[in-house]
Amino acid sequence: MTTDLFLNIDAGAINWARAQFALTAIYHWLFVPLTLGLAVIMGIAETCWYRTRDTFWRDTAQFWQKLFGINFAMGVATGIILEFEFGTNWSNYSWFVGDIFGAPLAIEGIVAFFMESTFVAVMYFGWKKVSAGFHLASTWLTGLGATISAWWILVANAWMQYPVGCEFNPDTMRNEMVDFFAVALSPFAVGKFFHTVISAWIIGAVFVVAVSCWYLMKRREIRLAKESIKIAAIVGLVASLGAAFTGHISGQQVGKYQPMKLAAMEALYNGGTDQGLTAIAWVNPFCQPDYEKLQAAPLKIDMPYALSIMATNDPHGFVPGINDILNGYTRPDGTREPSVDEKIARGQQAITALAAYRQAKKSGNEGNAATQLAMLKENIQYMGYGYVKDKKDVVPFIPVNFWAFRIMVGLGCLFILFFAVMSIISFKIPYLSIITRRLLATFGILPESHADMHDIEGLPDWHYWVAIILVPLAYICSESGWLVAEFGRQPWTIQDMLPTWVGVSDIGSASVALTFFIFLFLFTLMLGVEISILLKQIKKGPEYSK
Repeated sequence: MTTDLFLNIDAGAINWARAQFALTAIYHWLFVPLTLGLAVIMGIAETCWYRTRDTFWRDTAQFWQKLFGINFAMGVATGIILEFEFGTNWSNYSWFVGDIFGAPLAIEGIVAFFMESTFVAVMYFGWKKVSAGFHLASTWLTGLGATISAWWILVANAWMQYPVGCEFNPDTMRNEMVDFFAVALSPFAVGKFFHTVISAWIIGAVFVVAVSCWYLMKRREIRLAKESIKIAAIVGLVASLGAAFTGHISGQQVGKYQPMKLAAMEALYNGGTDQGLTAIAWVNPFCQPDYEKLQAAPLKIDMPYALSIMATNDPHGFVPGINDILNGYTRPDGTREPSVDEKIARGQQAITALAAYRQAKKSGNEGNAATQLAMLKENIQYMGYGYVKDKKDVVPFIPVNFWAFRIMVGLGCLFILFFAVMSIISFKIPYLSIITRRLLATFGILPESHADMHDIEGLPDWHYWVAIILVPLAYICSESGWLVAEFGRQPWTIQDMLPTWVGVSDIGSASVALTFFIFLFLFTLMLGVEISILLKQIKKGPEYSK
């Protein structure tokens, strides 16, 4: 990490490096959640076969396993490229925190990826070669391996959001891990893991329901479709409720450790107590609002006290706004949070002290080195701010955070309703099924002629199309969550520690731009190939035992 106050790295290289990483991450996340979600569905289906020995369940498990395998292969390819980009485009970042960030990634590769890649072979090729119990264990261990893999990757990402368990070594110019368990089990990592993995189950459940509804629409594979909908509906309902609960926990963590992100998510320009959660407001999606002059976003409609409850568990809790954070504020406990200008000044003192310390050590002046080291330690927590030129640079792009958060929450509520209705109808729950169908008929969603039917089969085709349309909406919901998590952290590569323009490699923008478009072409091609193979396999359908 350089001790220069301001760097002269090509601004184009910074933007292209960010764009390339975002591109790779977005495409990678198209494959990962379906892998995690289908792992649960196929595991349940094979468990039903193990318990009943009904060959239908074995055929069902094998069908979903084929779709799992197609998606799994694509996810591996994009994930490997993503990790290489840390070394190519973000070498300063990798040098500065490689000892910490690299540890969970190494564990993920050695343990989790090895585990899932081993058992996936048994799952696909061991049906007639190993016992039923061992094969069932292999199927669940494949899914568990993928989930553990997600754990370590999310530990690494959570550390960037909430850096703990480390100390800066001025002699090596690196952050070094001092507490592995603080990194691996930080509250941010635990909350992020459960919220992310549970939301991935939603995508798997929506996908299975959509494929099953397509079969019902085509009047084929009826039993597979109906039984798969039952499994997916329950998984989806549990997951969508779980995502809401873990989302609340994540909101509290963001409010505590990343208040600027929460303020951007809410377009909260001036905070205070008794804050309401914005349901809707006018935030121009294409430009940064003038938060210094506006008291609040125009046309704002909120839910009273809900933001204070989400952030503090107290309806009267204090939530700082963007201007509060920029100008400094006093917390309810009486402690004062410095303004960003103060943090910038103290960060510059830290950088200057670091340079002076290294020079003193080099010249053998131990007394001066000790003085400068004390100055560095006093201001080390603000060193990242020393590279910030203008306090406005620490405000993330509000429109992306505001609208992405609302898309995520709004679609999440839709999925709770969708899976609740699917569960009631598919399981033919007495009274609830009748009430639900008649309510749907009252609102024109279900024809009157179907109001007293007790089966999901035989509905008009457009009802099945609703489930199919929810597949891209599930992905939009999931990607929106990641946009909030990553855009809300800007401009920090590591929260309050390392701005993006300090972590990037000193390379020409042209080379990064070229690889960006190469990756865009290759990833789009891979996505097209996967969709084509999936559709062909779905059209072909399951292979039933004779």
